[in-house]
Amino acid sequence: MKHVVTVIFIALLPIALSAQPRLARAEIYAGVQGGVIASMMNFSPVVDGTDNILGTATIGGNGGLIFRYNGHKYCGLQVELNYMHRGWRETVDTMNIHYSRNLNYVEIPFLFHLYFGSDRHRAFIHAGPQIGYCFADQSSGSRHPSSTEQYKPIDHAFDYGLAAGLGYMARTRNSGSFQLEARFNYSFSNIFNSHKSDWFAQSHPMDLSLNVGYLWEFKNNKGHK
Repeated sequence: MKHVVTVIFIALLPIALSAQPRLARAEIYAGVQGGVIASMMNFSPVVDGTDNILGTATIGGNGGLIFRYNGHKYCGLQVELNYMHRGWRETVDTMNIHYSRNLNYVEIPFLFHLYFGSDRHRAFIHAGPQIGYCFADQSSGSRHPSSTEQYKPIDHAFDYGLAAGLGYMARTRNSGSFQLEARFNYSFSNIFNSHKSDWFAQSHPMDLSLNVGYLWEFKNNKGHK
């Protein structure tokens, strides 16, 4: 049901955005971003040693390229090409289990960009779907002797889900634009099979990242206040 509501929301949002007044001169940006990401897994049944956020999350880097088009007042579209570090940790001190799984993804989000504020200082909201592909899988550390289903190779490298972010952008006259964004990614796809005969009913990633970005604008900035 939640997937149906999400699809309806994504389908109706472009209609609402198109009702906004168009800009006399569109804003077109290209840039880069990078930062830190905390990634965890939603396992059902729960994997021993991953039942709290601090014990589950892996900390890594992420970053990539940004393209943004603002054709309407207060709203636009943004597409990215990113590298994402995902995975999880298992920590059971009583059994001396300290395991780490790193899943490296290339990701493409398609985001609606909603912005508010002045010409120079803006707050913004991002929301939209994302797709990704796991191109590398690495693990290290001691494993649980009896719970072993989470250690097998992943069944599904393709990933899809939703991304939502909140940020701030400062536009300069001659030095481009700088931004800071906190973003949450929620995957609908499972990394392991989830049929009735399989162990896991759910095994999908969740991520929280903090990124700094720099964007260059493809137009003359003279006249901005």
